[in-house]
Amino acid sequence: MLGWAMVFFIFAIIAGIFGFLGIASALAGIAKILFVVFLVMFLVSLIFGRRRA
Repeated sequence: MLGWAMVFFIFAIIAGIFGFLGIASALAGIAKILFVVFLVMFLVSLIFGRRRA
């Protein structure tokens, strides 16, 4: 998930450099959403991941 967020962020930067600002803002929004989902899943896995019997 974090990898996909980084890919979208890099594409957003490249699109911004070439002047495609609408596409860049959309890609940056997707990257933000994926990063938040990654953080939530990471925190849930930390809390509920490994419990000893």
